[in-house]
Amino acid sequence: MAQIVQYTEFGGPEVLELVEAVEPRASAGEVVVAVRAAGVNPIDWKIRRAIRPTGPITTPRRAGSDAAGRIVDVGTGVTGWAVGDDVIVLGAAGAYASHVTATPAQLTRKPDGLGWAEAAALGVPAGTAYQALRSLGLGSADTLLIHGGSGSVGQAAIQFALLDGATVIATASEPNQARLAELGAIPVVYGPGLVDRIRAVAPQGVDVVLDAAGTDEALEASFALVADRSRIGTIVVGWKAAELGIQAWSGGSPVPLTPEQIGLRAEGLRLATELAAAGRFDVEIAAAFPLAEAAAAQELSEHGHPRGKIVLLP
Repeated sequence: MAQIVQYTEFGGPEVLELVEAVEPRASAGEVVVAVRAAGVNPIDWKIRRAIRPTGPITTPRRAGSDAAGRIVDVGTGVTGWAVGDDVIVLGAAGAYASHVTATPAQLTRKPDGLGWAEAAALGVPAGTAYQALRSLGLGSADTLLIHGGSGSVGQAAIQFALLDGATVIATASEPNQARLAELGAIPVVYGPGLVDRIRAVAPQGVDVVLDAAGTDEALEASFALVADRSRIGTIVVGWKAAELGIQAWSGGSPVPLTPEQIGLRAEGLRLATELAAAGRFDVEIAAAFPLAEAAAAQELSEHGHPRGKIVLLP
């Protein structure tokens, strides 16, 4: 039997329940993956709370979208993948489970040297960060400011930007300053006086902003530092983007992505996977929970301000 985390109504983490179901079989064009670890992303609890509209719940809704595991069944018409292949899954519905069904387009090979938790932690953060930086046109001559640099997307963005040759400034609370410096960013504490502190460490100015905090302070500082709002983007307050004239992306977005966006996210995941396996891309696991404690994992994601990525271990 398979185990699945699902919910039948919107609400707090208590609506999540672990149920048993018949182990899925692969239909044509699909594979079934036995999940070894699943990533917990902010979009998961936002959908659960109906903060991100996805329509009414008419049948039990499964949670999660990215995972890592081993293929246990392959449907007809699938080429290039076989039972026993270790994979990373990005964008598959219902990843909080012992088994998840995915299409070949949602798969990336997991290198032997990459752990299950780290592999599951890469999908949404690496894909979103890479897509955002490419969309913002980040170049080697740019200075990038990341608000909320200690979260999973922020940490991925720091590392991608440094690979591009950019200068990176990142904000976080005092306890997370050392982590930002360890990754190679110039750390700055948020709070009153933020703009002055950023100007002090970036006398050359700031060219690009990626907001992973979503606070009024972050937005106001961004507008004070960067005149061209097309080079300011957010992954948190996308509903304000059109009004403010900035760009927006959402990790694990329930809104269908364009082929170009899907391609960028897949490219970012492949690059991060290769680098992580070679020890050149660091993945910080904030906490790991058993599948039965998915509610606690989402509670931490929503209210705990975790540093790095939360994962579930079926």
